[in-house]
Amino acid sequence: MGAARTPRDRWVEEGLRALAEGGPDAVRVEALAKRLGVTKGGFYGYFADRDALLTALLDTWERESTDEVIDQVEREGGDPKEKARRAGMLTFSDDRLLPIDLAVRDWARRDEAVAERLRRVDNRRMDLLRETIGTFCDDPDEVEARSLIAFCVAIGHHSLAADHGGRTRAEVLDRAAGLVLDRRPPGR
Repeated sequence: MGAARTPRDRWVEEGLRALAEGGPDAVRVEALAKRLGVTKGGFYGYFADRDALLTALLDTWERESTDEVIDQVEREGGDPKEKARRAGMLTFSDDRLLPIDLAVRDWARRDEAVAERLRRVDNRRMDLLRETIGTFCDDPDEVEARSLIAFCVAIGHHSLAADHGGRTRAEVLDRAAGLVLDRRPPGR
């Protein structure tokens, strides 16, 4: 009896890890096979070529960072503000999704097809923010501005090296979320 093939999802998972660590150039069939401890022959049972793997990586990232996040947020329930906070935490504070998301953003700067996919994902995320913020704010311009601020903070704070005058980054992020989501701090 022949050896069992390495499952497709292991190739995808290892590809996502390589993407997060080194961008699309780090996603190489030989390197992935070595990391998996297998030969590269099994790869071609699932993928026609490296481009097919890259597409599968983007498909997985898109599904996990939108559909699965939204499904989990809905399953766990809560008020709209809590759902928005949880969606952001699941997407941008996770050791898995965040590094992949940042790698895809960098990749999108050089590849128009990836940029289009990122636009689609970001539009879904912005739609969720608009819907959430629209539950307590009826000014469409303010809804859009708050949504943009929330999204920019969620993505941008990972690249920011600034100090916060004796406050922790977590404290400042929590206060920023409170401002965007119209939560009053305790005692105010």
